[in-house]
Amino acid sequence: MALREGRPGEPVLDEGVVRLQGGRVDLVVVAEMVAPGSRVLDVGSGDGELLELLATTRGCDARGIELSREGVNAGVARGLAVVQGDADVDLAHYPDDAFDYVILSQTLQATRRPRWVLEQMLRIGRRAVVSFPNFGHWRSRLDLMVNGRMPVTDNMPISWYETPNIHFCTIRDFVALVELLDARIEKAVALDSSGHRVRVNMPWWVWNLLGEQAVFLLTRKG
Repeated sequence: MALREGRPGEPVLDEGVVRLQGGRVDLVVVAEMVAPGSRVLDVGSGDGELLELLATTRGCDARGIELSREGVNAGVARGLAVVQGDADVDLAHYPDDAFDYVILSQTLQATRRPRWVLEQMLRIGRRAVVSFPNFGHWRSRLDLMVNGRMPVTDNMPISWYETPNIHFCTIRDFVALVELLDARIEKAVALDSSGHRVRVNMPWWVWNLLGEQAVFLLTRKG
């Protein structure tokens, strides 16, 4: 599934349906953005599903850092290289350009210092891949407008008083942060709730309405 060219300053959109049997739809998109044989660090690796996908389908030297002991144990049980650590603190201990790619999948909104975490990812990796739920999706807006309550969706299934998510953002918020960090967007994909990629080249505000989640591939400028 190849990405098509977009107009300068606008997202590069693609067509197709992303499917991962029994798993999250964004993980296939993330894996597609990683060059085969790369050195990869997955920040917030969870149970190791993405690490295993990268190792088996892309031949990557994939390693993970995970906050929960349960996640670390699950990754190790899969035969993966996973250590326990806190992204909000421990990324500072990695040297510059230690990895080809640093990945943060569906974890950005749960970090205490999202800007700092993204800065560290771009420092220790030549490229960064970030996926996150889009709080600007039309269903979330409708829930707030009609019901006056924080939305609960398939992609954000936990009520506000129990969720680990503390920094929800929209696609436009994320693009603004990337510009603030003076980074460059190499690729971007928006997905709806069924795993379909948004089909047309449109400005960011359209993505903000139609994309329930997004995946970005970033590099440092220069």
